[in-house]
Amino acid sequence: MKKRILVTGGSGFIGSHLCERLLNEGNEVICLDNFFTGKLEKIIHLKENPSFEIVRHDVILPYYAEVDEIYNLACPASPVHYQYNPIKTIKTTVLGAINMLGLAKRVKAKILQASTSEVYGDPEVHPQTEEYWGNVNIIGTRSCYDEGKRCAESLFINYHKQNNVRIKIIRIFNTYGPKMELNDGRVISNFIVQALKGDNITIYGDGTQTRSFQYVDDLLEGMTRMMATSDNFYGPVNIGNPSEISMNELAQKIMEITGTKSKIVYSPLPADDPKQRQPNIDLARKKLNNWEPKENLTTGLIKTIHYFENLLSI
Repeated sequence: MKKRILVTGGSGFIGSHLCERLLNEGNEVICLDNFFTGKLEKIIHLKENPSFEIVRHDVILPYYAEVDEIYNLACPASPVHYQYNPIKTIKTTVLGAINMLGLAKRVKAKILQASTSEVYGDPEVHPQTEEYWGNVNIIGTRSCYDEGKRCAESLFINYHKQNNVRIKIIRIFNTYGPKMELNDGRVISNFIVQALKGDNITIYGDGTQTRSFQYVDDLLEGMTRMMATSDNFYGPVNIGNPSEISMNELAQKIMEITGTKSKIVYSPLPADDPKQRQPNIDLARKKLNNWEPKENLTTGLIKTIHYFENLLSI
C-alpha cells in the first residue's frame, strides 16, 4: 500500500539512500532537512519524481504534515560535525524528537528513531546487547550526541507509554557506503580519501581499537523491516555488523584495495573514544525476520572506494 512518509535528515548519507529506497517501493516521500550537514546533490536526482518533495526546515521547530510514517534521522552523526556546535546538536536530538513525536501523535503516524551505538559510550560489556545501559561521560566532548540520543530514546518510550504513539527505536552501528562525505571525519572515509590522495593514513591511538562496519544497504533493510514489524515490538534493537575489525586491519585492507603508497602514522586517541564496538544482533535476527548484514566488507569497501574515486576526479 502506498504511504506518505516523512524522512528528517533526508539529504544526509543514510537519509538520501532511504528516500531513494522508499520512492522505489512506490511511496510518497517528504525529505525534511536544514542542510547543515546534508547535501542537496545527494537527492536532487529524485526531484523529478512527482512523489518526492524537498522541504528546507529545521526539526528544532515544529513541522506539520499529513503523513503515515516518520523516519527521524535528523542530526549530525560524525564527531567532527556534532562537536562543531554541541548545543545545536543537543537541540536537534531532543527538540527534534519532541517535535516529530508531537507530529506523530497528532496524525497517528508510526515513527522510527534513528538512535546510535553511541548510547553505549565506551562499553564495559562486549559485545553490546540492548539491555546494556552504557558507559557514557555525561560532560565529555561526545556527550552532546551521546546524551542527546539517550534522551531521545527516553522521549520515544514515554510518548508511547503516555500517549500511545506507535514508536520504533533502532541503534545504528558504524555504517559506510557511497554518498559519505569527503570530510565527515568517519574512519572509513578518512582512510579511503587519504589513501586515494597518497597522504599519510592517520590512525588515532595504537590501532588496536575495534569497530564493526555495516554497508548502508544492510542498514536500510534492517530499518525498513523494523518499521514494518507489529506495533507491540518497538525496540530498541541493534542494527549493525557483528564482525569486528581493528583500525590497523582496516587501514591495511583499504591500502591493499587502493594500491596506495601511503604510510600509516599514529596520533593520540581523542577523549572518550570507545576502545571497542560490536553489536549483539540476536534480537534483530529474532524480531526482524532473520535480518543480518549480507554485504562482505571487502566488496562494500570496493563500491565505496569507487564512489570516492569519482568524487575526487570531479
